[in-house]
Amino acid sequence: MYTDTHTHIYSEEFDSDRLPVIRRAVENGVTRMYLPAIDSGWHEKMLDLCRAYPENCFPMMGLHPTSVKQDYRDELAIAEAFLADAGMKFYAIGEVGIDLYWDKTYEAEQRIVFGFHLDLALRHNLPLVIHTRNSMDMALQMIEERHEPRLRGVFHCFSGNRTQAERAIALGFLLGIGGVVTYKNSGLQAVVEHTGLDHLLLETDAPWLPPVPHRGQRNEPSYLPLIAQKISEIKGVPIEKVAETTTRNAERLFGS
Repeated sequence: MYTDTHTHIYSEEFDSDRLPVIRRAVENGVTRMYLPAIDSGWHEKMLDLCRAYPENCFPMMGLHPTSVKQDYRDELAIAEAFLADAGMKFYAIGEVGIDLYWDKTYEAEQRIVFGFHLDLALRHNLPLVIHTRNSMDMALQMIEERHEPRLRGVFHCFSGNRTQAERAIALGFLLGIGGVVTYKNSGLQAVVEHTGLDHLLLETDAPWLPPVPHRGQRNEPSYLPLIAQKISEIKGVPIEKVAETTTRNAERLFGS
């Protein structure tokens, strides 16, 4: 059995065939899928899917860094209200972090919001699911400066180097490995080679970043075994070992 620790199957890219996508995932052994939040425009759609498939879909809550705008205080208040609602269990604070790839207009606000999410994770005793694009060192430094061992989580779609991977692991965080590991010359293969399985999680980030041979197409959770297969080749271990260990890592992190 596999666990997709990061998938956006509630997004509009799946509006025409969401049920078949979920069925294909389960048929391929991907029985648990963790859904990261984006912003208030998507929260109810994500939660409706989790209510419809409570044995397969598990929600997170937070504000995606690319959704941090002038109204970020309002968005954070909405996220807090969802977390305080006893009618829904959330499994992580995510997807949160800092994204300086496309636009640095709200860099200062993104840093403030990320710091708020660190506090939120401590307050609710939940793991963090961290998005970093062009901001890995910044995010690592902010966590390091907290000197708070209770902080835990995963660097989603990890794209850093070996030194950054070692810093993340030293902080008690896991590395989320997705379809990029199947891309030739991605650099991620070297990181996986030198990182123990106990520090890795599998993810698709569907509908984005599909593994080979589906590159250029829509990604979906049923492709997760292709990522596991590549890791098994890199590590020289059976794919069953990859599935078992990463699933156990996910259960330990998310508490389910």
